[in-house]
Amino acid sequence: MNFIDYLVLNKSQILNLLVEHVKLTVIAVGLAIILGVPLGILISYVKKLNRPVLGFANVVQAIPSMALLGFSIPFLGIGTLPAVVMVILYSLLPIIKNTFTGIQNINPLTLEAARGIGLTKFQILAKIQIPLALPVIMAGVRISAVTAVGLMTIAAFIGAGGLGFLVFSGIRTVNNNQILAGAIPACLLALLVDYLVGLIEKMVTPISLQKIKKSKEKQMRERRYNKIVLSVAGLLTVIIIFSTIISSLGTGGKVIRIAGKDFTEQHILVNMFADLIEEKTDLNVERKVNLGGTQVCFSALKSGDIDLYFDYSGTAYGDTLNYPPISDMNKVYNTVKKDFKEKFNISVLKQMGFNNTYVLAVTKETAQKYNLKSISDMAKVAPNLIAGTTLEFLNREDGLLGITKKYNFEFKDTKGLDGSPRYTALINKETSVVDAFSTDGLLKKFDLVSLEDDKNFFPPYYAIPLVREEILQKYPEIEPVIEELGDILTNEVMIELNYKVDELQKEPAAVAKEFLIEKGLLKKD
Repeated sequence: MNFIDYLVLNKSQILNLLVEHVKLTVIAVGLAIILGVPLGILISYVKKLNRPVLGFANVVQAIPSMALLGFSIPFLGIGTLPAVVMVILYSLLPIIKNTFTGIQNINPLTLEAARGIGLTKFQILAKIQIPLALPVIMAGVRISAVTAVGLMTIAAFIGAGGLGFLVFSGIRTVNNNQILAGAIPACLLALLVDYLVGLIEKMVTPISLQKIKKSKEKQMRERRYNKIVLSVAGLLTVIIIFSTIISSLGTGGKVIRIAGKDFTEQHILVNMFADLIEEKTDLNVERKVNLGGTQVCFSALKSGDIDLYFDYSGTAYGDTLNYPPISDMNKVYNTVKKDFKEKFNISVLKQMGFNNTYVLAVTKETAQKYNLKSISDMAKVAPNLIAGTTLEFLNREDGLLGITKKYNFEFKDTKGLDGSPRYTALINKETSVVDAFSTDGLLKKFDLVSLEDDKNFFPPYYAIPLVREEILQKYPEIEPVIEELGDILTNEVMIELNYKVDELQKEPAAVAKEFLIEKGLLKKD
């Protein structure tokens, strides 16, 4: 499928995500201006506040955006709120600093003349300082607005939507069409925002201060044109914001929120179970896909931001409950079920029919070169190999830390690579070994060799639906629906479904619906 075909096929999704992106950016930048400009004015009058306010804004600017987003999740949850707060914080520095600088750099003789004719402090601020400082202030707003468009792409990481959804999904599935479908509109939006804010900057700059000298008639004509463009842009923005607010108000009735992590299999599961629940019950499902890793989803479930998500028994046992890894499937499941109920009031439903356990994989060329069939074989030549693994695998006892102890080896080097880029690095021979999930469609796509875990190190990773107990008591009808579908999903089924997304580049929602219809669980549209 070429890029144009992808755009045509997914135009409604791209348009919806673009609208979300515009809405989030406008809200964040608007609030940043409301906060930043008064703060800039305040510190230009109260000198003692200069350093602490600008220092705080500088420190915030220096914090990595993903770290700030992750840190805010326990306090603000997931979705729109933390994304908007993060962008506001990042937008403050240029606005505060430019407002302060613009006011400070006004000619003192001008202020002296204003005082001489009897203007009060407020009148000097409103009639002299702010108008003269506006070009500098608008330059700060312009920087913030353009930066905000790019920053808002990571909002998708916590389920806030926007064009970042396509970028992250494309990276996960090595789908360049999807990455471009998110990146190009975001880039064009940033250029449009820069153009529109530039027009505002021209509008607020007194004609006498503008460097380009044109005839008065030309300047007036240009201003009329700028006013029309800005009015149309403003009207469209208002329509977008109000239409999304009205549509969100219209979501009534019984609703549950189902979430998933940020890889193909989870996207399919969320859509599949959401479709089936909506088919078999009178519930509506709000789908929150691409929510990052285990800790993001689990934190969101505990805080009540989501009602249900799909984890894996070994992950819950080792990563969340911090038990040392074991291979006893029943003990792992029963411990997770009991502990989650007692410690978090979360119900663990019946585990599904597929075991998405970890595997270590190499290219056929590497397997032939070193005669690799099992992890024990690989351990003998590990000092020659570079491992490229996910960050989670790199730091977990049921991941690289544990397996190197169990098999007694050390790699030549290790690299933390998020998601699908680790496959790209392997194919490009920048790494030699990757961690993978046994049902991963990318194993088939890249024709990799999975090494046998001959010492049974990896725990079982059967998919398990985690649901808040309160929701299960309120809507008990979801349990049999979820368990019926869970029994049908075997390893072979999930490999095939993942392959359709990762290699054939079908949308997860379409693959999920197609499977349910094929199994007779869903009626055709």
